[in-house]
Amino acid sequence: YILECTKNNIEQQKNRFFVQGDPGAILVIEFAKETQAEVLTIAAQMEAEMRENALGYHFPVLFGEDTKKIWTLRKAGLGLLGNLPGDEKAVAVIEDTAVDVYDLPEYIREFNEILIKNKMTSVHYAHAGSGELHLRPIINLKTEEGHRQFRHIAEEIATLVKKYKGSLSGEHGDGRLRGEFIRQMVGEKNYALMKEIKHIFDPEHIFNPGKIVYTPPMDTFLRYEAGQKTPEIKTHFRFHEQTILQHAEQCNGSGDCRKTEMSGGTMCPSYMATRNEKDTTRARANILREFLTHSDKPNRFDHAEIKEVMDLCLSCKGCKSECPSNVDVAKLKAEFMQQYHDANGIPFRSRLIANFSKQMKLASLIPWGYNLIFGTPFLRKIASQLVGFHPARTMPLLGKKTLRKSLPCKSAKVQMASKGKVYLFVDEFTNYNDVEIGKKAINLLEILGYEVVIPEHLESGRTYLSKGFLREAKKIAEANVKFLADKITDNTLLIGIEPSAILTFRDEYPDLVSEDLMEAAKNLAKNALTIEEFLVKEMDKGNIRKEQFT
Repeated sequence: YILECTKNNIEQQKNRFFVQGDPGAILVIEFAKETQAEVLTIAAQMEAEMRENALGYHFPVLFGEDTKKIWTLRKAGLGLLGNLPGDEKAVAVIEDTAVDVYDLPEYIREFNEILIKNKMTSVHYAHAGSGELHLRPIINLKTEEGHRQFRHIAEEIATLVKKYKGSLSGEHGDGRLRGEFIRQMVGEKNYALMKEIKHIFDPEHIFNPGKIVYTPPMDTFLRYEAGQKTPEIKTHFRFHEQTILQHAEQCNGSGDCRKTEMSGGTMCPSYMATRNEKDTTRARANILREFLTHSDKPNRFDHAEIKEVMDLCLSCKGCKSECPSNVDVAKLKAEFMQQYHDANGIPFRSRLIANFSKQMKLASLIPWGYNLIFGTPFLRKIASQLVGFHPARTMPLLGKKTLRKSLPCKSAKVQMASKGKVYLFVDEFTNYNDVEIGKKAINLLEILGYEVVIPEHLESGRTYLSKGFLREAKKIAEANVKFLADKITDNTLLIGIEPSAILTFRDEYPDLVSEDLMEAAKNLAKNALTIEEFLVKEMDKGNIRKEQFT
């Protein structure tokens, strides 16, 4: 399944470079020796032995950076696996079983026979070298049959693991999922000792009750009820063969979003600041799932409780890449806010921020006046309080002229352009506030030998998206796609300076525009790059040399 999930994924094609044909599985073996020659020698010995036993047909040997691509492929496959469309999912019910590594082939053979008998399929992955393959059967837990399969496969595999004197929890813990089977695994006498130890240290049973002993049945307290229907909910965004509810359901509760600033990564900045569970990616996905599933209101988004939990989300999209299940809370929040606005009206401050570009266009008529107010701390505090911003919040100042008005009709450097044409997306932030950065970016590209063309496009729509004005954002997206679709190709790229603006072409436009523009939006998205991405890409091609920057 993991290989299958990455087969048609454009981003993962480069990480599948070592895959030949259509293998049923890949066995990755890591050798560590003093020299590359020693590694090649032992790898050749292993290949000869495997071929002698008719095992495998392709034996690539990878070194250096290439080895990282294998693990990137595996990680991406797991993420894509969690995003399987529909309600059938790879369920973590028996994925932690481990047996003696010498028994693993026979154990897996019998495991697969049980799957065939029960007309089920399963994902197989992870570290065979330690006797543990992670096994996740595909089950729809929203159905009566799915609930039956969930318990039945757990019971059968527990018996099989016992036969091989293995463990149901080779890597992780038992808990409520496997606690029911501990008695079977360790025997009545040992289980009685466990209960006695628990009672001695925790006589009131207040410390994590019901996890190891006195565990309730493993098919109770499940997220999904048997026979649960997935409600039809109309949304402005498309969710890739899913509904918005199914996207929220991708959260598996692993808690990676509870990282602190000491852990590295971006997700989740609001939790890092508050240390409150309600400010995690998990909480936002869970509360949306609960209300979209159980709300009896015509507009299932119309709940102040959802708004409270969504409020501190910065829409940074850290979750989209760092969450193991790739839950995109920024997208969920934007959809929620549009639906919530429809039911409750739009706050003045939200309208003000969403219309940022219009405000800046008006203010740019008298930039000195705007800069006087928002560049003077005393005046800025008064103005901020009037519009509902925190008085300590600084505001972006305006350039003397907008970037578009600052540009000459035709640069002399264009005559020297030898590396082709690029289109520069002049976003609303660069055009009004970061004019000097925009000028320097154009100058850099021209000095490097590119003809820079600035098309008459609209703003990106980022501010509308951030405040949940999806109808307005859709109009902007469709206008930009129609205007740029025939200009932007694999050879004439669209480059942006402000990441949050240019990335709307990749992250939001394809799922927001009407269906007749979807393919055009996808083609545009793959050729829309930040200026940093463009420079790296050109450097990799040899069109730019590092020495040019010194």
